[in-house]
Amino acid sequence: MPIKTLQIPTPDGLADAFAAFPDDGERHPGVLMYPDALGIRPVLHEMAQELADHGYYVLVPNFFYRHGPTPVVELPAYIGGEARDAVVARLMPLVEAHTTEHTLRDADACLAFLTAQPEVAAGPVAVTGYCFGGLLAARTAAAHPDRVAAVAAFHAPVHVDGPGLFAQLTARVHFGHAATDLTPEALAALNQVLAAAGVDHTSEIYPGTVHGFTMSDTDAYDPAGLQRHWDRLLPLLAHTLTGS
Repeated sequence: MPIKTLQIPTPDGLADAFAAFPDDGERHPGVLMYPDALGIRPVLHEMAQELADHGYYVLVPNFFYRHGPTPVVELPAYIGGEARDAVVARLMPLVEAHTTEHTLRDADACLAFLTAQPEVAAGPVAVTGYCFGGLLAARTAAAHPDRVAAVAAFHAPVHVDGPGLFAQLTARVHFGHAATDLTPEALAALNQVLAAAGVDHTSEIYPGTVHGFTMSDTDAYDPAGLQRHWDRLLPLLAHTLTGS
């Protein structure tokens, strides 16, 4: 499964990125995958390759490219305890500086780049994301209802933009929440807003998980939570992108 290093032209400069896709000479449905705030690193290569193994072209951009290429912040091999706290403290100013306008300009550029790749099939694409990247995924889907057929976000603050974001969503949606991120009462309220907006969605708390549960290089990792994520994501993509 090849990994190709790429540069995505945006209005604000070149965003470094990588793509994983089947090496079979065929064209495959496109998926834009936003990493968590920790950024592109080996675990993201592994996740993108896993998704590519199922027949997708997966594009993973560095959304902090305005602050430099990957790695924007140096990361230890295992991100836990005090090391995790120190990394998060360095990343928070970057998160706070990343405006909705940045997201939308980058979304335009990333989707245009993705759909122009010769290995990507014609037709709609999907967007997925983790942590802060999950919020970017939802914003991307809302801004491009004609191009994005599915969006999935995991341990992501999707509630931040409120009903205004959900009112723009036409894609099929899955939100997988960490048990420490959302109470059952907050989940019920979120799902009521999604239903009122007419969003075709599933939105659930993954039992026993903490924020960041999909990332195997952190102390938040939960193997059952990661598997549940694949069990939700793969059928969503198959249904919306391949009709299976």
